[in-house]
Parts: sequence; structure tokens; C-alpha cells
Amino acid sequence: MRVSGCVGIVCGLVVLISCCKSSSAEANGPKVTHKVWFDISIGGGATERIEIGLFGDVVPKTVENFVQLAQKPEGEGYKGSKFHRVIKNFMLQGGDFTSGDGRGGRSIYGDKFADENFKLSHAGAGWLSMANSGKNTNGSQFFITTAKTSWLDGKHVVFGKVIKGMSMVRKVESNKADARDKPVKEVKIVDCGGEKVATPFAVTLADATA
Repeated sequence: MRVSGCVGIVCGLVVLISCCKSSSAEANGPKVTHKVWFDISIGGGATERIEIGLFGDVVPKTVENFVQLAQKPEGEGYKGSKFHRVIKNFMLQGGDFTSGDGRGGRSIYGDKFADENFKLSHAGAGWLSMANSGKNTNGSQFFITTAKTSWLDGKHVVFGKVIKGMSMVRKVESNKADARDKPVKEVKIVDCGGEKVATPFAVTLADATA
């Protein structure tokens, strides 16, 4: 009986230590302070939702830009816009609500704004980053990675991570594209919104899987 009791205590301690390690790993990533959701359709089909956690403590200006554009009416922000470029095992690019082809878009601060910082890296699939045409040329365009893209570190501002709906990201990634990487079936943000989270929480520095 004593041996069984000791074994039970030891097993309990192992589980407790394991849980502590897991929580510690979770806390190693940046904290989500805001979130944005996109209801996305492929080829006019039923919508599925992607939720993205945003790191307002690290890149507040970039996060504010993204949240406000997600809250604006169609034609003035992300609502009704399309993912115009999709490359398998790389990324999905969207946010050009003025031209729809990667040549347009604008920020809430004017046409362009400066790179806020490069504190965060493109750590894996499901990370959100600003698309640009060179240094300090951020507007409204963004991309969601579908693989680790460390060669972009220090060149594009990372500011969020997918926290729900990664399966829809994969569906968009698998949607056939033409020779110019434009999806054959239109990928549209039918509806969207953004808000501050009630209680900030950390993410892991790994692929998004939710």
C-alpha cells in the first residue's frame, strides 16, 4: 500500500511538473492584446472564420492600424477585399482594398507608415506580418505565413498569430492559383471585425494549429 501511494505521489508530481513546463513554454511568446476576425469565402462558398491574435504591447501602432481597418465599412478597409496572392508553403497575401491586385491599399495614418520594429520573427505557420515594397512602406497589405519564413525577419513587421481557424488558412493555401499566384477561385473577406481582448494571453513561438 505504501509503495502504491508513493507511486501515485510521484506520478502526480511528474504531471504537475509537465504542466508547469507547458505553461512556461506558452508564456515564452508575445501576449495577445487584441484580436481580429475574418469571415472568408472561397469561390463564393460558405464562409469560415479565421481569428488572429495581435500583439499590441510589442507593436501598438501596427496593431491599431490592422484593428481599425477591420472595423471599417466595405471600401474603406478589409471588409469585401480579397486575398490576391497565395503561394503554397509560403503565405497568403491580402489587404489591398483599393486596387485588389497588390498595388494599392492605405493605412489609417496615410498612404504609408514606417516600420515600427522587428522584435518578433516569422516563427512558423500562421504568423501575421505586414507586406511592403521596401523599408518604411507599410500600408494595409498583410500576409499570413503557411511555413516558417525566417529570411523575412528584419524586413517585415510581425504583429500577430492565428489563434483559431488555421484549417481555413490551409484551405486558402490549397486553392489553385494561376501563374501570377492569383487564386483561381476568389478568396474574399465577406465580413470582419476587431476588438481588444478582456484578458491578454501569451502564444507559443511555433506553428499555429488551432
